Amino acid sequence: MDKNEALEKLLSAYSHSYDILRDVEAEGGRYPAAAFFYLRDEHYLIRRDKQFYATEQHDYTYFYLTDRLDAETLRRQIERSKAAGMKEIKPHKEHMCSYVTLVILADEIDPEAKKLIKRTRFQKNFRLALHGWMEYHIAAMECSTLSFLSNPAGRAARKTLEDNFGE
Repeated sequence: MDKNEALEKLLSAYSHSYDILRDVEAEGGRYPAAAFFYLRDEHYLIRRDKQFYATEQHDYTYFYLTDRLDAETLRRQIERSKAAGMKEIKPHKEHMCSYVTLVILADEIDPEAKKLIKRTRFQKNFRLALHGWMEYHIAAMECSTLSFLSNPAGRAARKTLEDNFGE
């Protein structure tokens, strides 16, 4: 299976819960696809017009395809996707959390890039977490060996890759 076929299969899996956009331009770069998720949960006190509290959760996922992923390209993609996701986040009192995720499908991933994927961490609180927080996820699949990688926060994205392409 080549990267484009893998992307189509992955987007099909994401399309059940996410809004899919094609050919997304973000921060001076281009992604073949992006997926956005929004969840709002409201709790009421006795009647619907007496809202007790509400929470919002967002996920901004960007998909990147490449033949060979090196550490420098990965750094650029991390910064670009992080900046694009941060632009989308609008913290307010009902905002609970947002995730910015980069999913990489590559034929080959350099060992240095693999190390960078595993140690990439970023989390930000908005107004001492009173207006929520964000976390950066990254997951990658090396198509030639069918190996899956992620940072500690990106385990769910890696699991999605494993569920769709694992043995």
